[in-house]
Amino acid sequence: MSVTSRDIAREVGLSQTTVSRALRGDPRVAPDTLARVRAAAERLAYVPDAAARWLTTGRTLTVGVVVADITNPFYPEIVEVLHAELGREGYATVLLNDPRADDLARHLRGRSVDGLIVVSATLDDGLAARLPRLGVPLVLLNRDLDEIAADRVLSDNVAGGALVVDHLLELGHRRIGLIAGPPNTSTARDREQGMRAALAARGLPLAPELRRAGSFSHHSGYQGCVELLRLPEPPTAVVCASDVVAFGALDAAKRLGVEVPRRLSIVGYDDIAMAGWEAFALTTIRQPLAQMAKRSVRLLLERLRPAGGSPPPAAPPRREVFPPHLVKRETTAAPAG
Repeated sequence: MSVTSRDIAREVGLSQTTVSRALRGDPRVAPDTLARVRAAAERLAYVPDAAARWLTTGRTLTVGVVVADITNPFYPEIVEVLHAELGREGYATVLLNDPRADDLARHLRGRSVDGLIVVSATLDDGLAARLPRLGVPLVLLNRDLDEIAADRVLSDNVAGGALVVDHLLELGHRRIGLIAGPPNTSTARDREQGMRAALAARGLPLAPELRRAGSFSHHSGYQGCVELLRLPEPPTAVVCASDVVAFGALDAAKRLGVEVPRRLSIVGYDDIAMAGWEAFALTTIRQPLAQMAKRSVRLLLERLRPAGGSPPPAAPPRREVFPPHLVKRETTAAPAG
């Protein structure tokens, strides 16, 4: 027989009303009471009835997390933090892997989630037009959509692009290549903007023949780096749109017998865990992904259950931008000769 909230109430000596409030994360419940109820629920293996909860409260205590490609190691790092943070607040996580705008709209109309954290928004996927009309609170994390009125948590990608250039110029590089990301993403757009502005400020505009573009993938980095290294005058350094792209560039350099960093410097972006592995030791730009993910959860929960000084659901959208940092490892050095 399944455990109910009444069983938990008897276990902890509280009223069933208080236990029900605690189980749905009501901010009026004292923290110590909330902890007692959650501990008892875990001991008794309590499983909430999502359908009954929605009928009685209009809430599912479930948050959807939208990502583009869960096989890309960038996304599991963020999802892990989101899942842990939401779980601590009593929310389940539903992973929506690369849903089309129409599919996502149908999902939300069914009210299977209370809110969304969108990690992989693209500038042309139709989300901007659809999501506000669905009335589901959401937070944009990592990527921006200029025309949508929503809370967002980002890193300063323009500043990050400039940091890469400053580092390479200080090492003495002047012929710098770029393997850019998809043009329909704010991250790729802004990183390239920062790189171009920093180069132009030094009188070194990015040469058209030194630019390649593709997806945030190993294949894109490999193919782009092969093409750049086969130029009559190849670059001495390559800036990559992400760490995964940089891993592909490293493999391309190895395949062509180009020693990194003695003959070619390579820089990534994101500082995912793999970037620090000895096999890669990748110089990169660090986004504080864990901090950004935790903050996005907090902003969403303030919309879902406003209390005290939290903004009401209809308050103006908030924009929080985290600074990036250069992480120097072993894939960059002064150019040979």
